[in-house]
Amino acid sequence: MDALHLQNAFLRLAVAPQGASVLSFESLTHGKAVFHPAEPALFPMLPLANRVAGNAFQLHGERVLLPDSPVDEHFFLHGDGWLKRWDVEHHDEERLTLSLRSQHACGFHYLAKLTWRLAGNRLLTQLELTHVGEKPMVYGLGLHPYFALEPGSRVQFSASGFWPEGEQHLPLAWEGTFTAQTDFSRAKTPENKWLNVGYSGWSGLALIEHSDMRVCLRSPTPYLMVFRMADQPFICLEPQTHPVNAHNQAGMPGLVMLEQGQSTSLSMEVEVS
Repeated sequence: MDALHLQNAFLRLAVAPQGASVLSFESLTHGKAVFHPAEPALFPMLPLANRVAGNAFQLHGERVLLPDSPVDEHFFLHGDGWLKRWDVEHHDEERLTLSLRSQHACGFHYLAKLTWRLAGNRLLTQLELTHVGEKPMVYGLGLHPYFALEPGSRVQFSASGFWPEGEQHLPLAWEGTFTAQTDFSRAKTPENKWLNVGYSGWSGLALIEHSDMRVCLRSPTPYLMVFRMADQPFICLEPQTHPVNAHNQAGMPGLVMLEQGQSTSLSMEVEVS
């Protein structure tokens, strides 16, 4: 896969226009990966994040049927931005901007821009989406990084509650009391088993501490998705503007209705020290 590279004295990043996906993100200071070098190591989620029950929802008094996905038989999984090739708008040693225009019969018609920028020991990410269609439509955004884990790595973040995982990876009823596995209020090594839950009331800050490296994730969104697989050296901490299946929740929490020309955005910062 072709790659575009960013590098400064502290960090090195490789991004593929296909899917606007990060292929690798490394700390030159520590000589190790910040993101697990999966394929991809990070991808954007748009025009929605995760899954919608029944792959449909009600809007404007009509049933909106979401598009089929080439990677999931049941859902328009994570939208289409991570599956399409983006255009290169700008590229220099420390900044890269990609753009994508996409349209679907269900009402999604958008122009997206994704900018990666290295600033000292920080990776700054900005995802912006503008609705192009004439009829208003609801949108949501997310970022899906795979943070590298080592034996003994510890993870910490605060939240107000979570949605346990149900059938087809859809959320069950929200709970305000954490289980031992889902409680990250104090730094701990994640349990070596499957975890795939969404959190509400996230403070916008999460820490991953290795023996010799500290990674700080910041994003101004109250929702965080956490994904962990047994025997895999990564954990996904995914800032999302809305919870999973928000399209079928009362009030569509976190989703934004955009009229033609209106925009929504999501930012994320990863600091390595």
